[in-house]
Amino acid sequence: MPTAAELRSIGLAAGLTAVGFTHAEPFHEARVTIEAYKERGLHAGMQFTYRNPERSTTPTRILDDAQCLIVGAWPYAAPNPSTTETTDRPQADVAAYAWRDHYASLKTALGTMADTLIDHGYQARVVADDNALVDRAAAVRAGIGWAGKNSNVLLPGHGSWFVLGAVVTNADLAIDAPVEPACGTCRRCFDGCPTDAIIADGVLDARRCLAWLLQADGDFPLEFRKALGTRIYGCDDCQTVCPPSRGTTTDLLGDEVTSLDLLDMLTKDDDDLLAAVGRWYIPKRDLRYVRRNALVALGNATISADHQDEVARLLIHYASHDDMLAEHARWAAAEHGIVIN
Repeated sequence: MPTAAELRSIGLAAGLTAVGFTHAEPFHEARVTIEAYKERGLHAGMQFTYRNPERSTTPTRILDDAQCLIVGAWPYAAPNPSTTETTDRPQADVAAYAWRDHYASLKTALGTMADTLIDHGYQARVVADDNALVDRAAAVRAGIGWAGKNSNVLLPGHGSWFVLGAVVTNADLAIDAPVEPACGTCRRCFDGCPTDAIIADGVLDARRCLAWLLQADGDFPLEFRKALGTRIYGCDDCQTVCPPSRGTTTDLLGDEVTSLDLLDMLTKDDDDLLAAVGRWYIPKRDLRYVRRNALVALGNATISADHQDEVARLLIHYASHDDMLAEHARWAAAEHGIVIN
């Protein structure tokens, strides 16, 4: 059987920034927390790991004879204003984790360790970006990092700029000890959240979280539209203000999309828009929600004189659409002083 040290070396060589090992016992504390959050409504209807808490906190639901979880963190580059391209066209901001398909890279890297175990006669399943496992709880127990006050896992020396996944295996491997929390008295994530969505240490109210609201169906809440700014997918604020997450040096891979042209998004047909954003989570796979978000972002964007007429035409056009898009278009128009009869 390959040792934990050998598997860690394989994972790190495949591009993971950290690899940790833990046992496959159920995550009882995480299940209690999830169920309590659901009871309080803090999940805001979010399904990820909340859909079936018993399943997502029980690794043997993934693999009957699971003995160990190998947790891996795939790094991605943090936002860097000095490298942002300037344009006079209104842009929509994309959160760093969604600049490219980091989960595909994560799964490939995790697969190198899983394949090694399979080659030695063990079972191994790669789990990432689905409802099967509470990956942050697994990462903390595996010693990847500690649970930060912003509810992200913080990795010593790298902060939270990574995506998480695991290999579930029936190999009985040496496990790692958790690391000590190191947030101390810092509350910058509390102060830096634009909607006060962090309501206690490690407790996020998804009903106020911009990243979730961008993925929720229905109207975008009026009370948070100004706070959304020009975000179109995700929000990085609780990471960019976090001291352990500042100053990371992960390089761009060259295929990242850090922003999207709002006017272009709002003129694309369904096929072209889906080609641009189809790997995102879109409520009910209904592109109206992407356009809803784009209209709010456009309402908050700075519009140069060269594009004012184009923006007015677009908003007047959307004001004649279905009720949801029309309402958001009228809100955006009012923000720019555009009169729609």
